[in-house]
Amino acid sequence: MAKPNKKGPTETIMIFCSKCKAPLYKYRKGGKGALVKCFVERIVEDHTDKKCECPNCQSTFARETLIRGTPAYKMIGGKVMAK
Repeated sequence: MAKPNKKGPTETIMIFCSKCKAPLYKYRKGGKGALVKCFVERIVEDHTDKKCECPNCQSTFARETLIRGTPAYKMIGGKVMAK
């Protein structure tokens, strides 16, 4: 399978925790669909202390995985919101 584009999209979105509204990531997202996964190489700003855990309420919002050989975070449904 093809790897994701290294440069990726230029538009960024902010990803927040659904529970406490704390900012988690600033992310270069491609397409108009729902946020299902975040490729680690596309994260512009990381506001988390531990991987996949909200710094405010300590809830787990994603799981670490490999997608097409590239490290990514697979989002748990309803745990994050994007603006």
